[in-house]
Amino acid sequence: MRRVVTVAAALSLAASMAMADNIVKAVKVKSLKNVKCGSKLIRKYAKFVPVAVYPQSTIKLNDKKALELNKDAKAKIVQVAAFTDGKDVAIIMRWPDKSKDIFKGYKSDIYPDGFAVQFAANAKDPQKLPYIGMGSDGRPVEIVLRKAYGQGVYEPNGKGDVAHQVNEHNVNAFGKDLKKYEKEVKKLGVRPYQKVFISEGFRSMTEIKDGSAKVRTDMHYVGKRSMWGGMVVKPVKDAYSQPTKNELAVAIAVWDGKELQRDGLKRLSSWIAVKLPGAKNSTLEEVVTEKAKGDVANGKKEFETNCASCHRDRNFQNAPLYMAPGLENIGGQTTAAYIRESILEPNAVIVPGYNRNAHPNFAWYTVDDKGNRTSTMPPFNYLDKKVVEDIVAYLQTQKAEVAK
Repeated sequence: MRRVVTVAAALSLAASMAMADNIVKAVKVKSLKNVKCGSKLIRKYAKFVPVAVYPQSTIKLNDKKALELNKDAKAKIVQVAAFTDGKDVAIIMRWPDKSKDIFKGYKSDIYPDGFAVQFAANAKDPQKLPYIGMGSDGRPVEIVLRKAYGQGVYEPNGKGDVAHQVNEHNVNAFGKDLKKYEKEVKKLGVRPYQKVFISEGFRSMTEIKDGSAKVRTDMHYVGKRSMWGGMVVKPVKDAYSQPTKNELAVAIAVWDGKELQRDGLKRLSSWIAVKLPGAKNSTLEEVVTEKAKGDVANGKKEFETNCASCHRDRNFQNAPLYMAPGLENIGGQTTAAYIRESILEPNAVIVPGYNRNAHPNFAWYTVDDKGNRTSTMPPFNYLDKKVVEDIVAYLQTQKAEVAK
């Protein structure tokens, strides 16, 4: 991956932003069998496209130090490319990170750098793509996660082995016996830290452990460039995601361990259209690049009138904390179609909100006796169509500055 990142270092921020359009064309190759970070294939043929990833600010962690470190977090540019051999598809990424943070010990306050690639189950209706990060009811996603770990990570993986999960300091073994135990743990260790999930909305994320997700990942840090490179290789079509008209809907996320990022505290892109050979899903391409044609200035006024009493954004901070999802970066992580749907049909995606015991006055949804959740936000379908478009156009401007 050392040479994979060289082009990104030379790109200026202005050039990156001018090129960014969230459409990546996959390069056709004979085979992806042995490709990894740093492969000649990537260095020579990858066609990288700059994609911005923005701080996720919908909800917050219960970690004062982490929140302080990420209070004024800026967006980053991730260079994204793709390859396919017809059977598999490879998503290649490289992004700036000034420190190499790797988890390598029994500590609960150290978090590794990492990345994830999310694949929509399909893109048959691009106007209703899944919720970024978790999917949504009836709109599942497949998520491939990779973290930078410096040692084997042992997990039981359903094998019922408890003996090797004990901290070596608590094992009744010494000398040669202890070394033998350490070797056994290392042999059982999961290398690398890679997980695959299927998710269809909050609280539904489930790890796929039966081997049916044939995924391979790689991750490499280039100290001279202060950049990470990452890669995911998976079947073009499997039981969890498949292309529509030879195009995949993909989103990416990156974590910075130095900023104590983990779980929902990360940087996240909007949807990206990955075009395979013969791609014909022009609707998907239009959705991921759409800029609402509304009046931004009027949208700001309408937002203040209709939305700011509950939602906070970069201009309006009058709403009580925790009352509703924060919209400070909604313009960088969602499509115009998603924002439009959220205004007109807020029940389409139910965001979980905060601890209901800690903040009982700000429940984001109600639950009926059958367990069905209904958003406490009412539909704003009574608004004039132009007013809705103006608000959408305004909310698309709500995103962090890109770091230089």
